[in-house]
Amino acid sequence: MNALISVSDKTGVVEFARELHALGVKCVSTGGTAKALAEAGIPVTKVSDLTGFPEIMDGRVKTLHPRIHGGLLAVMDNPEHVAQMKEHGIEKIDIVVVNLYPFEQTVARKGATPAEIIEQIDIGGPAMVRASAKNHAHTTIIVNPTRYADVLAELRTTGTTSLSLRTELAMEAFAHTAQYDARITQWFAEQGSHGFLNETALPLRRDQSLRYGENPHQNAMLYGTFTSIMHQVHGKELSYNNILDIDAAMGLCMEFDEPTVVIVKHNNPCGVGSGSTLVEAYAKAFATDTVSPFGGIIAMNREVDSTMAQEIHSLFAEVLIAPSYTDEALAQLMKKKDRRLMTVDMQAFRDASRVSVRSVAGGFLVQDGDTTLFNEADLRVVTTTQPTPDQHKAMLFAWKIAKHVKSNAIVYAAADRTLAIGAGQMSRIDSARIAVRKALDAGIDLAGCAVASDAFFPFADGLLQAAEAGASCVIQPGGSVRDEEVIAAADEKGLAMIFTGTRHFRH
Repeated sequence: MNALISVSDKTGVVEFARELHALGVKCVSTGGTAKALAEAGIPVTKVSDLTGFPEIMDGRVKTLHPRIHGGLLAVMDNPEHVAQMKEHGIEKIDIVVVNLYPFEQTVARKGATPAEIIEQIDIGGPAMVRASAKNHAHTTIIVNPTRYADVLAELRTTGTTSLSLRTELAMEAFAHTAQYDARITQWFAEQGSHGFLNETALPLRRDQSLRYGENPHQNAMLYGTFTSIMHQVHGKELSYNNILDIDAAMGLCMEFDEPTVVIVKHNNPCGVGSGSTLVEAYAKAFATDTVSPFGGIIAMNREVDSTMAQEIHSLFAEVLIAPSYTDEALAQLMKKKDRRLMTVDMQAFRDASRVSVRSVAGGFLVQDGDTTLFNEADLRVVTTTQPTPDQHKAMLFAWKIAKHVKSNAIVYAAADRTLAIGAGQMSRIDSARIAVRKALDAGIDLAGCAVASDAFFPFADGLLQAAEAGASCVIQPGGSVRDEEVIAAADEKGLAMIFTGTRHFRH
């Protein structure tokens, strides 16, 4: 029995090869892997000795040879294949251990040049992986070091591997090369504005298994690099819904440079505040809605100290997110064993790919992330009344929030806090009414506030509702066929209104 071993990730490979040798398996290898095995005292045959042809072109060509691929692809119960193997001196390769050049790690390395990155596009490796996986009826392919133990267990018991294991490993192998090629495609796409391709694959790698999905009867998995951006330091395992809310809360928090607290419930903000300290910001955010934050998510863009920890400790929040916590803050917050405490790498969050993918029957909807707040050149005051500096600041604050509220979205705000939020209604005027009602129930005065709408007011009624509630200024995208009617209504009520030219629907 022969095993071809050629890996960039050498985790456990020496121990695995030693066990194979002990079981009477002949090890064949290339380059750095052959060197590592030989230095460990494991007998190893170089690929060049098997092929009778040296590695050339700086190692670009070494395994692309009939004596390799014939050994991988031969159907051993086909007499013609066996005869051709004898005729051409081809040995069967029974086990293949291959993982690919570190393309993804090279892309991530600061300062890596395009030439260095391209050199890490593996050619021979994927060819061997795919050949072995195709011929899994006769060839065992391993691309993941965690599988070494499974293969050894069967070899020790039966002297071979079962078809069920080989089939499972083949599926993993094809997924491995698909993910690898998707990463390469993604890198090329990032080098210029190429738009969306006619054919593509999502470069996804399992990040974390989840207990269940949105509901307990749904299976779920987290793919990507979320846990390298968000690190859990305490509490129960994250749920599917926690992860959605964490991403929503932190996405909104990142809109602000000043100390800011965002409270999210069911993927919608229910309160946002900014201030000179987190404690001040939290008081403003919580005052918007003192009921909904129960069981919600709180995101902060500054380190949490003991004073802030004391302030939020009494509230039952599912998750707290911050760049860091002082030791004193952790000691306080960890007293609640089920509360999830997360730290966020804010730069990594900012740099993370923001392609939006949603499933539909028979396919997927894919779009660029909504990363633009507005284009400065498109901002224009459309009313006779010009906004004051304070009104302008309040409108921009409200606009940042409206971008992250489910449509139809209406947000009433001051310059440093939300006052009322209406989300997810079929009618925009209903969102406005709900927000006003919540403000009245909370005893919040909306006089003089700003109001933001994520999309245009199709009629003047929504704007008039805002004016009646006390709004003094409005920010909205504009673009309705009735814009002139809406502008006239604003002028009649003495409102200042800005059109952004940018819409932020969030379905």
